[in-house]
Amino acid sequence: MPAVDPAAPLPSPSSDLERIFQSHYSMVFAAAVRVTGSAQDAEDVLQTIFLRLLRRQPNLDLRPNAGGYLRRAAVNASLDLLRTRSRSASVQLDDFDTLADRQGEADPGRRQADRELRRGLRQALLTLPPKGAEIFTMRFIEGIPNREIASALDMSQAAVGVAVHRARNQIKKELATFVGGN
Repeated sequence: MPAVDPAAPLPSPSSDLERIFQSHYSMVFAAAVRVTGSAQDAEDVLQTIFLRLLRRQPNLDLRPNAGGYLRRAAVNASLDLLRTRSRSASVQLDDFDTLADRQGEADPGRRQADRELRRGLRQALLTLPPKGAEIFTMRFIEGIPNREIASALDMSQAAVGVAVHRARNQIKKELATFVGGN
């Protein structure tokens, strides 16, 4: 992710950008947390996205679908951030779906296994091509249906379905070593 130059002058924020920020910052932050696994990283992603918007302000028109644009920006900026980090473990997809159900579980061993699973999934995501990672993240981490992904990315539902299938298979291959070489 390109660094934001703190010395670069910033235009003053318009009321439109302030309104967009107030309406969508929690969604952007939540999406970034789900992808990065870190509130601190999510704050960096949030700041990066809105600073980019601030710099592009004269050309800014998010009226058609500000939420969709910002969700995609959050996913992509989060994936970019993860790509810049060193690689570590991997994760099994079928187990990932049950992580949210076990968030409050008291067993420290289970919580550690869940953390490792999340970390592994993030690492496996980095092996996908950018568009595949974006589609996989939107579908399985954000929970967005294929038809909405197709609309947001200006693709057919069939193309999204194929991309989801390919990404899921690639993630499963990457996770095989994490779960014991299955």
